Amino acid sequence: MFENLSDRLHEVFKDLRGHGKLTEKNIEDAMREVRMALLEADVNFKVVKEFISAVSEKAIGQEVLESLSPGQQVIKVVNEELITLLGGATSGLDLAKRTPAIIMMVGLQGSGKTTSAGKLAKLLKKQGRKPYLVPADIYRPAAIEQLHVLGRSINVPVHPSQADQNPVTICKNAVVVAQNSTH
Repeated sequence: MFENLSDRLHEVFKDLRGHGKLTEKNIEDAMREVRMALLEADVNFKVVKEFISAVSEKAIGQEVLESLSPGQQVIKVVNEELITLLGGATSGLDLAKRTPAIIMMVGLQGSGKTTSAGKLAKLLKKQGRKPYLVPADIYRPAAIEQLHVLGRSINVPVHPSQADQNPVTICKNAVVVAQNSTH
């Protein structure tokens, strides 16, 4: 979503160069692209409408900071509003409540679940934890192999899964292995 948004805004921001102040027309053009990108990413219409309204209100008439171009100023306002929309504060994963701690990655095909799982496993390993990757996407056998390759590359164990297994069974078996293992 953010790559698509970035690509769309790049063209709009080219037009903002050279302006000393963000105008209503500048913001309107940029927000049209932001709106389309968010809607295409399946963000709820009401959320998009409120987000666009908040960004527009904050950006219109703002003096451009000396170190920023008008395009960068819009990006700054969009970034700040995204942070607010997503909760404003970050908190770490609370993995102490249950052993093993289970994190399920869910999303559309191609949305980055496997890559994110690998990055998270690598981070957790670096923090001294013992991640155990479990490929349960039986509808994409290549994803199972991809997770095995990723696990080998970061030296994290991967549960042996096959495309002909039931995903629930895979996950139940993986929990038992993780509970009984010290990998």
